[in-house]
Amino acid sequence: MKVTTLKEIAETLGISITTVSKALKGYSDVSSKTKKAVLELAKELNYTPNSFAVNLRTQESKTIGLIIPEVVHHFFSSVINGIIAEAEKNGYLVIILQSNESLELEKKQVALLLNKRVDGIIMSLSNESNDDDHIKEIIKREIPFVQFDKISKLIPSSKVIINDQKASMEAVQHLIDQGCKKIAHIRGPINPQNAIDRFIGYKKALEKNDITFDSKLVYTCENVTFEEGIQFAKEIVNDHPDVDAVFCITDLVAVGVLSYLNDNNIKVPQQIALMGFSNWFMSQVLTPKLSTVDQPSYEMGASSFNLLMEEINYKKQNLPFKPKTIELTTSVIIRESSIR
Repeated sequence: MKVTTLKEIAETLGISITTVSKALKGYSDVSSKTKKAVLELAKELNYTPNSFAVNLRTQESKTIGLIIPEVVHHFFSSVINGIIAEAEKNGYLVIILQSNESLELEKKQVALLLNKRVDGIIMSLSNESNDDDHIKEIIKREIPFVQFDKISKLIPSSKVIINDQKASMEAVQHLIDQGCKKIAHIRGPINPQNAIDRFIGYKKALEKNDITFDSKLVYTCENVTFEEGIQFAKEIVNDHPDVDAVFCITDLVAVGVLSYLNDNNIKVPQQIALMGFSNWFMSQVLTPKLSTVDQPSYEMGASSFNLLMEEINYKKQNLPFKPKTIELTTSVIIRESSIR
């Protein structure tokens, strides 16, 4: 279908392109009669503004980029909802990209967003990423940038996080309060900061209660999957039959653990208590229902966009912006899988 231009409207009505543009924008120095004629013809010809031309004039694309490790996980889908809701309120579109926990793919996606001249980027780093050159390039170009969930403390940008250490300490403390003394931990990969902090929180809770840390009770995920939960549960039961609790990096892994324990008639929580992390909606419909840490995912998404918007507005006014960190509150949700 042929695209209608300002020039065509102007020639049809016998007026200048400038007058047409002003009429469409509601300028007061254009008569109401002319405005009416322009608007009626624009509607008749299905005229829409050339967004590319508008972007060149305003130096805005009205789009932001969002890079996440995976879309299928309930946590990230809820984050996306929070970001999109706030973006729509502010007239922004969101380009959503999934890194699949791949550093190489993440690099390509950052390059794509920079080439698209997005107004800002929100990112949860892949497990392989840290303070690599592609992230430094965002900072170098002074593109508004917010990290959330999986972050690098070395990157000087705004961040929306939770206190993973504190949340993990509280989760493990609950297991200890239930009488558990030999607690295994299925942790995330070595690199992401949230996996590091949850592991540290686990260790601190043990130390606080004079329980000796045993590195053999720590199992490290590569991809943080349901299948890894099953595999590690099998190893824990076979290698450490006296383990009485398992604290997992995410609910998805914990569901894998629970599946193995249920299939092998190991009673939860009587024999092994179980604690997840994130409060995935499935945690409430399992048997037994899963104790977990509630991570405010929707709020994390909304806060990430609003923090990015604040930096974008500072940039528009050529004002210096000092990166901020927002720490959201978590809580331990106690359900059947840990109550003895």
